[in-house]
Amino acid sequence: MHDVAIKELNAFLKGQYMGIHAYEHLIQRVEEPDIKQELQNIQQEHKMHAMEVAERIQQLGGTPVDDEGFVGSIQNFIGRFTTPDTTDEILDSAFKGEDVYGLHMSEEIVKGDLDPESKHLIERILNEDRNHLQTLNEIKNYM
Repeated sequence: MHDVAIKELNAFLKGQYMGIHAYEHLIQRVEEPDIKQELQNIQQEHKMHAMEVAERIQQLGGTPVDDEGFVGSIQNFIGRFTTPDTTDEILDSAFKGEDVYGLHMSEEIVKGDLDPESKHLIERILNEDRNHLQTLNEIKNYM
């Protein structure tokens, strides 16, 4: 059972690393200090989530991945050339990343056999990620 949980948690962890790197590219392009700070706050939460998931994997006797993996690195590379230029487009990109890649794909990854403690951790993280969507919407609405 732990092997399956470790595998799923590592897949989830790769997604967290992808999010961290995606925000890095977006933050570099934002001019407005307030918006930059909000994106940095979200990125910090993803870093904390990655740390928590890595610790859980270790508690289960596994070795956490330490990057986004091959597929993630390819997406990261491509993302460097497709990063939007305007603040509005940057916020749209961040929203899409949180929604499609962050939430929906993560929910699929961890649908399987997780022990109750791991499941609780992931559900809490996904709830916090849903808050990111709300924050991004609020920023966009105040622009």
